Amino acid sequence: MHDDKGHYYYPNPADKQVRMYVRESGETPGAVEFRLYSAENPEIWERHPWLPRDVVIEAAKMYDKPDRDPLGLYDEAVAKALLGIK
Repeated sequence: MHDDKGHYYYPNPADKQVRMYVRESGETPGAVEFRLYSAENPEIWERHPWLPRDVVIEAAKMYDKPDRDPLGLYDEAVAKALLGIK
């Protein structure tokens, strides 16, 4: 999907209030960057910049809730499909 902020998908299809925006990295062609938007918390968009996948992976290593996988929000395959990246 696409709107004025760019290409996005719903990381949780049941929650249309949260979108994960994706773009191709300007520094590394073929790499994807992610940025979260929440209609309930729009300040998330303002406070958090575009994040490369490797930064997301490093941050997930510090996540201390074993019952939840933060990488589940950042789907590289879906992002590349949206952007037409092979």
